[in-house]
Amino acid sequence: MKVLTYYIVKEILKGSFVALLCLLTLFNLFTFSDELGDLGKGQYGLKEIVYYVSLTSPTVFYELIPASALLGSLFILGNMANNRELIAMQSAGLSVFGIVKSALLAGAVLVVIAFLVGEFIAPLGERMGQKIKLTSQNQKSIMHSRYGLWIREGNQFINVRRIQEDGKLAVINMYEIDEQRHLRRLVSAKQATFLGKHQWKLEGILESEVSIQQMHSRKQKQRIWKSSIDPQLFKMVTVNPNNLSLYDLAMYVDFLKENHQKSQTFELAFWGRVVNPLVTFVMLLVSVPFVIGIKRGVSVGSRILIGVVIGMGFNIIDKIASHYGLIYELNAPWVAILPSLLILIVTLFAIRKAY
Repeated sequence: MKVLTYYIVKEILKGSFVALLCLLTLFNLFTFSDELGDLGKGQYGLKEIVYYVSLTSPTVFYELIPASALLGSLFILGNMANNRELIAMQSAGLSVFGIVKSALLAGAVLVVIAFLVGEFIAPLGERMGQKIKLTSQNQKSIMHSRYGLWIREGNQFINVRRIQEDGKLAVINMYEIDEQRHLRRLVSAKQATFLGKHQWKLEGILESEVSIQQMHSRKQKQRIWKSSIDPQLFKMVTVNPNNLSLYDLAMYVDFLKENHQKSQTFELAFWGRVVNPLVTFVMLLVSVPFVIGIKRGVSVGSRILIGVVIGMGFNIIDKIASHYGLIYELNAPWVAILPSLLILIVTLFAIRKAY
């Protein structure tokens, strides 16, 4: 039995990696095509696009593992059924449960690979890829420090301490210098909102003009600030769930709760990562009743179509559940696990009937 189990595990892994390679190539081609639309924006050239696509590939790799497991197992087990290999295995004493166990063992290998990529490679690659894209598209001197984001625009040095979840900037300081590099004007604002067409609305303003003779200050409630700074640039310092590992997500959720800030988005991202191994196992289990319960002779194209429909259906249900969870602030663990749990129950019932 061990030989048969090893054979099924090896073949499912081979099929899953072939499916993963095909899907990853397809998704990267779509991403590359989309990024070509920004070609020539600032210093964003072909080399930067290739870097960006390469560095964000681990994130796509991680997200595609469940779908690849489903397609790979459907293809491999389907071929085994068409070639009567599964019948021969069952005649040799391998039960339906043995086939399920083999699929789960293959899933365990995929889960380990997904964990390593998702925790140690994807977050770092995503951060580096986004940084290359944003800094290339914005031809400005940029520095990110513990004191926020520093940007140079002409003879102004702009410091943004905090970027809020709604995209507004908080605690902005603008230092304007003259030709001799002496400080000429300091403008501080509590908040800035992007209005479009290179315009920002500053609120809670304190402006100080500095000269050799005197220093003059005045306050304003609000005013329009014209700047060529793209709000997309501030994504570099915005916390993105894709840029964080499971541990970092947990720490950030605790930080938000301690500071009485909304953490639902990051809680859902955290529990989505926790549930991801279950999704991979469920996708592998889904293939078993479709192979055993469907008559032999079903074409490869039909099996792939089945896999695509199931995968897309699960993804749609998962997205709907996530949006409902965010809107109504539902319990994050249940929102993350419910779609997988429902499909698992249906799959186990189908396997029981096939058995």
